[in-house]
Amino acid sequence: MHSFIRIFLILLLYSTFANAQLSDLAGIDYTYIPTVKSDVEYSRLRGLFNYPIKLKKEGTYLFLGIDYSNIHLRSNREFPFDTRDLNDFQLLDFNFGYTTPLNDTWRLGVQFKPGFSTNLAADALSLEDVVLSGTVVFIKTGKEYYGKAQKLVLGVTYSGNSGFNFPLPFISYFRKFDPKWSYNLGIPKTNLQHYFSEKHRLKAFAQLDGFTSNLQREVPIIDGEAANTINLSLILSGLQYEFHFTEHLQFYARAAYILSINDELRDKGRNSIFSLDSDAKIYLRTGVKFKI
Repeated sequence: MHSFIRIFLILLLYSTFANAQLSDLAGIDYTYIPTVKSDVEYSRLRGLFNYPIKLKKEGTYLFLGIDYSNIHLRSNREFPFDTRDLNDFQLLDFNFGYTTPLNDTWRLGVQFKPGFSTNLAADALSLEDVVLSGTVVFIKTGKEYYGKAQKLVLGVTYSGNSGFNFPLPFISYFRKFDPKWSYNLGIPKTNLQHYFSEKHRLKAFAQLDGFTSNLQREVPIIDGEAANTINLSLILSGLQYEFHFTEHLQFYARAAYILSINDELRDKGRNSIFSLDSDAKIYLRTGVKFKI
């Protein structure tokens, strides 16, 4: 029953990743999970930049960009193996995006993101460090309500270094139903937003977070087992405050409760062989981003 609930929550929440990847042109943020009821402290500094190139066809754009993260894990817990290669991780994706109108109401969006995710313990990249991600969506823009257009998004997404390494559906419906309220419903995303003003907003949200990284040197665990990858997957729910400097530039700060966490070492077959942490509950994140 627990596995069924977890899979359902993943399908419900996953599009937070995909939606951000498709709409953010630039941003920098900092994430922190403190050692409160937790064995491992987690921090992540992330920066991304996407440059749009207008093509000849009306409304058609190519996006080129990069998405970089530096992740640190720290723990005071004594583990039954050497943890020197389990502290610092580098994630880098190269973004190639394309969007074009199909007709008066529908638009196609495609994104391909090759990159690497590694602890760089061997000081050089290898094929095992390479990760691939991609998204294909169809976007329909509808009538405008209270200054915001309806939006329906249908598609599929896959991220090789997000902590959830399998294809997932992308279905999302946005509507502003009141001058002060809007919602985004679907599979997998749901949120509710209150507009105090055009600049100040508060959002109740649910999302996924995490990462997957190759370990360039095998980490011997116990009983002859060795770890080849590390995987952190989080399911969150909380509140986010947003201050909009302009229509496209915003500052945000969020505090969330971790509904589910899996921080584990895996073998070559992606089988879990050791859990680093399963008790963390507090998640904090802040940043600035420029959106389409």
